[in-house]
Amino acid sequence: MNTPKKNSFLLTMLFLFAMTAQVFGQDAPKPKASPAATATGKVGKANITIAYSSPAVKGRNVWADLAPAGKAWRAGANEATTFTTDQDITVEGKTLKAGKYSVFMVPGEKEWQIIFNSQTGQWGTTRQGANFDPANNVLTVNVKPKKSKEMNERLLYAINSKGFSLLWENLEVPVSIK
Repeated sequence: MNTPKKNSFLLTMLFLFAMTAQVFGQDAPKPKASPAATATGKVGKANITIAYSSPAVKGRNVWADLAPAGKAWRAGANEATTFTTDQDITVEGKTLKAGKYSVFMVPGEKEWQIIFNSQTGQWGTTRQGANFDPANNVLTVNVKPKKSKEMNERLLYAINSKGFSLLWENLEVPVSIK
């Protein structure tokens, strides 16, 4: 014999079962194509932090299609890469005041430009290209890229006592800091 209490209990149990099945049956969130990453380290007395999004090569021609020579690039994916130092430093022989900057790079076959821009927080690109106002550039230096020791599927920044490097695909772009 079905009673209203028994029917109510059964309906409640059925509802809870259905909700539990729906929650546990959902696919796990997919990892981001270019996950956020942070490199931190010390160069002399300065604490350095580089915050960026790390795209993968995924069989693409990185240096022709994603970051072509002669065009400013956000030095990562998604939002513009940021570089923070808590002390004044010397980058490739030029002074950079303590602060937070967006970093853009202009790849070249034999030489790259590294651009530190005072505007931060912007999306890294627009339809016209890299999203920065050159009037806000506080420092531009030239560096020489080299072949990396190993293939790096994901873009990576590494900080050591001599500065930092961008490592991606078969390339390393070292930047000297004192």
